[in-house]
Formats: sequence, structure tokens, C-alpha cells
Amino acid sequence: MIRVTLPYHLRNLARIEGEVTLDLGNDATIGHVLEALESKYPMLRGTIRDHGTLKRRPFVRYYACKEDLSHEPAETKLPEPVLNGTEPFLIIGAMAGG
Repeated sequence: MIRVTLPYHLRNLARIEGEVTLDLGNDATIGHVLEALESKYPMLRGTIRDHGTLKRRPFVRYYACKEDLSHEPAETKLPEPVLNGTEPFLIIGAMAGG
């Protein structure tokens, strides 16, 4: 069971309270998580990644196990603690400013 944590504005859009849990098996990738998330909550399509290119939106970041996975390809297998539910897969809004 994979736990996914979303930023407040996306949880609010999808009417989610707390974490999302996804059952994707032991070979899940970043792409699998995003596809399952968008399938379960269609209103999130286009908010995390672009509709056409499926590339991550510029101000959205992915983290797991204290590692920034934002620039990893969608085919990247998730770390073992995320696959077994010990650690969440975090989708966060990047902060900008000066």
C-alpha cells in the first residue's frame, strides 16, 4: 500500500482528507502513482503534470525518503519504504520568492 501526501490546495480540489492510499504492487513507479492518482481523482488531471506531455508542472515537486525525485523519470521505481507504506510519497508545491 502506497501512501501519497498532497498539498492542501490539491486535497481541497479533490475533496480528500489526509493521505491517499494506493494499492499498486511491489514494482510501482512514479508514473504508476501519478496515473493511479489521476484515475482515482480525475479532477487532479492537469494539476500535477501537463495533460499533453505528462511532464511534471514546474512548481510541483516529488519527494520520498528525504530524497527529491522531481527530476527522476516516470519509470523510476519507488524506494522500498514507500512501496511497503512505511514512508509516504510526497507531492508538494514548490515555494518561490525572494
